[in-house]
Amino acid sequence: MPSSPQPFNPGGQSLMVRRLLVGLVALVAVALVAGLIARHTGGGHRNPAAHPATSTAFPGPTLSSGSTAGPSTAPSEPTGAATTSPVAPPPHTSDPIAYATAFAQALWTYDTRTATQSQQLAGLRAWLTSESAYADPDAVASQVPDPTLWDRMRDNGQHATARVAEGHLPTAFNSAVAADPAKLTVAYVYAVTVTGSQTITWHGGGRGAESRAITLAVQCRPGHDCALASIAPTVYP
Repeated sequence: MPSSPQPFNPGGQSLMVRRLLVGLVALVAVALVAGLIARHTGGGHRNPAAHPATSTAFPGPTLSSGSTAGPSTAPSEPTGAATTSPVAPPPHTSDPIAYATAFAQALWTYDTRTATQSQQLAGLRAWLTSESAYADPDAVASQVPDPTLWDRMRDNGQHATARVAEGHLPTAFNSAVAADPAKLTVAYVYAVTVTGSQTITWHGGGRGAESRAITLAVQCRPGHDCALASIAPTVYP
């Protein structure tokens, strides 16, 4: 079977965004987010006061702790990506779980026979938030095979389809927000764990399936579509 198509390299992520993710789940988000803001003064952040929370118990979108896969909203045109992008465009949705499951579906689906590595990477990066302080392009790149490996996979005709089982907010994240809802209102970044499976096919009738799980940082400011911020170094329950 060819080499694993989705290598994960936490060391390639932005340390700043990785701290944000870990902080949100470990109940220390206030200090970490404040540090991000301080390091990006004038970075174009919206004032959280201009975006009132939809719930006094849980700022931002109204959510349950779990959700079945797949957004019910229409896809948008990917910003900055070619119209022939091999990657599905991000959906118009304010639900971080719907957005995360849609991104996981796009991430775990590829076809090296028709797409180049740079096209695949550009298509996935089109999902990133436009707020540079929170966008972590290195985390996305760490999920895509490098050009050399991609070419080897193409020689084998390797392609993959995905099935997303479910997405949910990790228990620790829910507990952190319930304990102090104001923690969420600086960056409106939600941790979402998505599980599913990936079926990989290659020349000669080769075929294999693997389980997948990933925790994503999704930014969903009230009144705005969600966008990807980063990918956590750990899959949270």
